[in-house]
Amino acid sequence: MAMLPVEPAHRLASQAVEQRWLVDGLWAEEAVGIIGGEPKCCKSFLALDLAVSVASGTACLRRFPVARPGGVLLYAAEDALHVVRQRLDGICAAAGVNLAKIDLNVITAPSLRLDLEPDRNSLSETIARFKPRLLLLDPFIRLHRIDENVSGEVAPLLAWLREQQRRHGLSVALVHHARKGAGNVRAGQALRGSSEFHAWGDSNLFLRRDAEERLTLSVEHRAASSLPSQPLALIQCGDALALEVVSKQPPQEPEKPKNIDERIIAALSAAQPQAFAELRATCRVRAATLYERLDAMTSGGHIRKSGDGYHLTPSSEKEIAQ
Repeated sequence: MAMLPVEPAHRLASQAVEQRWLVDGLWAEEAVGIIGGEPKCCKSFLALDLAVSVASGTACLRRFPVARPGGVLLYAAEDALHVVRQRLDGICAAAGVNLAKIDLNVITAPSLRLDLEPDRNSLSETIARFKPRLLLLDPFIRLHRIDENVSGEVAPLLAWLREQQRRHGLSVALVHHARKGAGNVRAGQALRGSSEFHAWGDSNLFLRRDAEERLTLSVEHRAASSLPSQPLALIQCGDALALEVVSKQPPQEPEKPKNIDERIIAALSAAQPQAFAELRATCRVRAATLYERLDAMTSGGHIRKSGDGYHLTPSSEKEIAQ
């Protein structure tokens, strides 16, 4: 029986290996993980966008760069092949690339069962032949006949995919459903079935819709800090239909505080006449300062004083109206 590999403690690396990315910030290099979300949350659109970006070297979602593009092997178990082609055409149009010129190959077998050894062997041989940087399987539920709620049945399939990742040096992305109505729990914990799915992932992407139908992408990594949540939308541009990050509105500059004269005019525009005490409370200035400015504005013809308080002059009212 072969001995396990052993290394003297003083020879162990003193620093972690620098983080490398398949897609910058979204998916670690040679990572396994989940693209998850409830039904109709555009999981397949996100998965195909990831595939096109890796195969072409263009930025995923037009936002996240790919430093080292490579081949992609895709198995779409749920959508008809012509639907997959239409979606890829739209994403390529949005990305500005030609589908015929990128290294993206689609497994066209009518079924693929990861719980059957012959199918696992066929997939492993296909990976060895095409040597992709990314294997994308969409969705996981169509790739087996096990009980996804039983850890003892889920774990061996995920372990086999981890073995392929290590053997062939590739990333593996599984599209997987979240439970309906699980919007109040952490995205990873909302995944349907065993907790093995969440624990397995090195990089996970989760899509959610809120009550107002706004779509949000959250990112989770095992060994790197996660990005802030990204608002997404499915954008139609000509014949192209693809997900894009929705630009957040730039923060509005805080309104500059008005000077004392502007505050006095604003207060008198709202209601006049106003007594000195009322103006002081509205304008929030010291009594001495307010007396000084009222005197100056009276001398300048902007306001006038009567027995019942301060008023704007007709000329000032005309300027405000204009």
